[in-house]
Amino acid sequence: MVNKKTLSNGLRIVHMPMDDMQMVYVNLLYGVGARNESYEHTGIAHLLEHLMFEGTKAVPSFDEPLEYAGGENNAYTTNDVTNYYIALPKQNAELAFWMESDRMCNVKFGNKKVDIQRQVVMEEFKQTKLNRPYGDASLILRSMAYKVHPYRWSTIGRELKHIADVPVSVISGFYKRYYVPDNAVLAVVGDISFEQVVEWSEKWFGEIPSKGFKRDVLPAEPRQTRQRRRIVYRDVPENALYVGFHMGSRLDADYYPCDVISDVLSNGYSGRLLARLVKEKRLFTKIDAFISGCEDKGMFWIYSRVADGVPMKDAEEALWHELDLLKTELVPDAELEKVRNRFESEFYFRNVGGENLCNNIALAELRGSLDSHFAEPENYRAVQAEEIRKTARELFRRGNSSVLYYLKK
Repeated sequence: MVNKKTLSNGLRIVHMPMDDMQMVYVNLLYGVGARNESYEHTGIAHLLEHLMFEGTKAVPSFDEPLEYAGGENNAYTTNDVTNYYIALPKQNAELAFWMESDRMCNVKFGNKKVDIQRQVVMEEFKQTKLNRPYGDASLILRSMAYKVHPYRWSTIGRELKHIADVPVSVISGFYKRYYVPDNAVLAVVGDISFEQVVEWSEKWFGEIPSKGFKRDVLPAEPRQTRQRRRIVYRDVPENALYVGFHMGSRLDADYYPCDVISDVLSNGYSGRLLARLVKEKRLFTKIDAFISGCEDKGMFWIYSRVADGVPMKDAEEALWHELDLLKTELVPDAELEKVRNRFESEFYFRNVGGENLCNNIALAELRGSLDSHFAEPENYRAVQAEEIRKTARELFRRGNSSVLYYLKK
């Protein structure tokens, strides 16, 4: 059973009691990510995540008091959301409410703290995007697939210079606009009553004023009708082939059939692409298919490494052949049932631990689909073979694709 309440300042509270847990899990999820940045200043949401751990006047260090109380905390940023999560023994759970409420409105942006975290994030950018083999592929692919929507840059930013040069005033303005109660969901899971959650929420968050927050109206990505292709050369051990296709959002009708298709193609060792193109034909050394699951129109991605000596054209043609089969032939019942069973088992596994469950109900509430979250297994079971074929015909259009040849020098 999930309990819900919205405070007068707009903060949404979701609570799920778990009597057998010794820990209480608290997530404060904000509806802000890289999608809310401007083209001239990217990477702010991720940089701000780092700065939020630099403390406030009341809480100079976030890690130390939590460790003394037997807890731990962390955070993540995506293109769509930023999530701060804390786990504490139930007798010390109120500490999380106090700390997160203080962090919501009292973060200070001293130049020294900002400069330190700039350097940290810039090193992360170098390590993950510039100095790692294939690291910049995602940057290239986003810029190919998206021409208007802010999904065209990565969470860490569009380029290193943006992190180095963004003014402190811009960071502070971003924080003041988006880190507000009416753009947040407070999720709590554990052996704690709903009455206690509401009491502490009112006590620590209730006095934070609403900002009359309104969601950004973002430009819709136009329908892609012509294939986009690019070739780059890098110092890498193997050639790589990347292909991306536009699909719907996390709440659109094609989300579930697209996710099922990704598992039909890339469901571990039994996935079609691995079984046929890696093991049987030995055209690739590795291959994977997955969806982005974005709040706005997302992407269906295929990432692969091509075996030495195999012409890129031959590898690409073999891949298109497998995709075209889904457009013409129905997926056999036994194969589809296997995929459905995997989705069901993974759903229950993801919702066993308190930390994962807390994150999941916070995300679902932010999307306005909390009830549908618990219907996920049924949503996947409802996907039929004909629906897969129909979805594949629209998804795997040549004109809907972005193809990147990532070649070794």
